[in-house]
Amino acid sequence: MTTVRPAGPAPLTVITHSVLLTGRLLRGLRRMPTFLVIGLVQPVIWLLLFGRLFGSVVDLPGFAHADGGFLRFLTPGVVMMTALFSSAWAGTTYLQDIDRGVMDRMLTSPASRAALVIATMAYQAIQTVVQSLIIVVIALAGGARFPGGVVGVATTVLAAVLLSLIFSALSGAVALMTRTQATLVAISQFTTLPLMFLSSAVMDLALAPAWVGHVAGYNPMEWAVTAAREALLAPAGWGTVWARLGLLAATVLVMGLVSARAFRAYRQAV
Repeated sequence: MTTVRPAGPAPLTVITHSVLLTGRLLRGLRRMPTFLVIGLVQPVIWLLLFGRLFGSVVDLPGFAHADGGFLRFLTPGVVMMTALFSSAWAGTTYLQDIDRGVMDRMLTSPASRAALVIATMAYQAIQTVVQSLIIVVIALAGGARFPGGVVGVATTVLAAVLLSLIFSALSGAVALMTRTQATLVAISQFTTLPLMFLSSAVMDLALAPAWVGHVAGYNPMEWAVTAAREALLAPAGWGTVWARLGLLAATVLVMGLVSARAFRAYRQAV
């Protein structure tokens, strides 16, 4: 006897459910914008304090991005740092829904399973866009100038969004597989700081040990920082920009599949 498997939800249904579930998360952010504000405290410190404190570092021999001052160099790194740190906590959304019983109700409802994953990633992307633009405005107010103009800023935001999608998917997968806040916190801290310092986010890799540069070549954080920094120049190095954005997009697809499989494993376990 041939078993007929039920067809999955239509694409339009997935899109509709994704929009509705994303709206649910955004309403929570609107009621408690504190999380958005707190996420900007550290970037502001990096820009306004460290950007001035270490401004003379561009005068060191071998510093390859001295044009425009250290604040211009630092801004793309701070944008990506914010995206990385914020997305590393994205899995807490799942944990809160699990603890409150919301996840179980979602699984027994007609809600698209794919939409549950997409909504979390879309919410993180929207939050990243807002935070990235605020950081750029603060940098402009601090005196930074970006020859790449609006196109360069838009590319920077795009790179930040792709980076946030990668790590929000990873964070969601970890949350669904472990279902514990402590484990998610430990893994987030174990990954985010090394990824930040093994990139050119805060220092030109020409001044770092050679092995750091080799490792950075495989670091999504470095891909995003490089794409943004090149896009903000005039003329921009679009070959490098598109290559790095392509790597980020491919990694988003891979991590999206990982997150979907983790969600499927969670459904089978409950």
